[in-house]
Amino acid sequence: MKPDYDILIIGGGLVGACVAGLLAASQPLAGLKLGVVEANPPSQPPPGAIDIRVSAISHASQKILRTAGGWQQLAPDQTSAYVEMVVWDATSHPDRKGSIHFSAANTGEPDLGHIVENRRLQWALYSAPAFRERVVLLRASLAGLTFDEGQGLNTATLSDGRRVTARLIVGADGATSQSRSLAGIDVTARRYNQSAVVTHVQTERPHRQTAWQRFLPAGPLAFLPLADGRSSIVWSTGPEHADQLVAMSADDFERALQVASDDVFGGIKLDAPRARFPLQFMHTREYCRPGFVLVGDAAHAIHPLAGQGVNLGFADCAALAETLAESVLASPAGWADRRWLRRYERWRKRDNLLALTVVDAIGRLFSNDDPRLKFFRKAGLDMLDRSAFAKRILISEASG
Repeated sequence: MKPDYDILIIGGGLVGACVAGLLAASQPLAGLKLGVVEANPPSQPPPGAIDIRVSAISHASQKILRTAGGWQQLAPDQTSAYVEMVVWDATSHPDRKGSIHFSAANTGEPDLGHIVENRRLQWALYSAPAFRERVVLLRASLAGLTFDEGQGLNTATLSDGRRVTARLIVGADGATSQSRSLAGIDVTARRYNQSAVVTHVQTERPHRQTAWQRFLPAGPLAFLPLADGRSSIVWSTGPEHADQLVAMSADDFERALQVASDDVFGGIKLDAPRARFPLQFMHTREYCRPGFVLVGDAAHAIHPLAGQGVNLGFADCAALAETLAESVLASPAGWADRRWLRRYERWRKRDNLLALTVVDAIGRLFSNDDPRLKFFRKAGLDMLDRSAFAKRILISEASG
């Protein structure tokens, strides 16, 4: 039987839209029919609309998004380049020992990356020519999955009762992935005793196109520069404190933020709603089953302190698209076989696990008030700051 779709993607968020765009833009995959299951696809953000969720997009991710056709759809004022990054420990100050400074001037690149609002980036991916021409959008949520390895035909039951078949189903429906659960893939997960509070603020002193991050005992506080001069806040802290930060008055929140930021920015003015979300470490034991494969947060969830979450997801998308293109060229009849999916799994699982482990270790090292570690943290940051070679390596890794 001929399937309704060759590849059906469950979830049309940033990662789902990216993998759909890459598959649609791939010449070797031009003959495949692509579908995306998404109950709440984006609409064009109105002028002046604010999305408090932003992402730090690495150079490697920009190339991936450009290949998908999405990066070109963003207007210049919808991306904010950051040219420097400053990280410091709670017991120190940005201008003293115990801090580390990164600069694009030391890399030969014009910047270290870009800050982009999630909603605008998602809309840009949906607006890409290849996505619009080749991807069928199914406005529904997933209700069930069945797999028939013998027939090579897999069925997705949607919330509106439709049943659609596909040779390959891609789970891109986030950290609470229903597709992963229905496929029977187990996870190793651990909740951090932290939640992230996000919002936008105006500051008395300019951000200077610099990403700032201070490690506090309860978790890191990041100020990410936006193109209009504001800063996006990601404040990771204990769940009870996060609840208090969201519930307190604007004046109290501004004072708390000024103290927590070491008064680096002077006066702070809240300029957007506040929201919070819990943080967790999560990694799946498998990335694929016959007829099914995972990408992005459906396969791994990472602490936001290094800003690598969505970048790891975009790297998954690129690896899967490249693997499928190779499989179609090498095996036109068996391109969806598990041996090809396992190649993708081996490619990405090692890199993702390394990133998760390193970021988890950094969080454990800095997000505590153990006096025995304070000296080593300050000494380590100072040593890194004085090593141009080490900083170039770190920047290169963060840039993908």
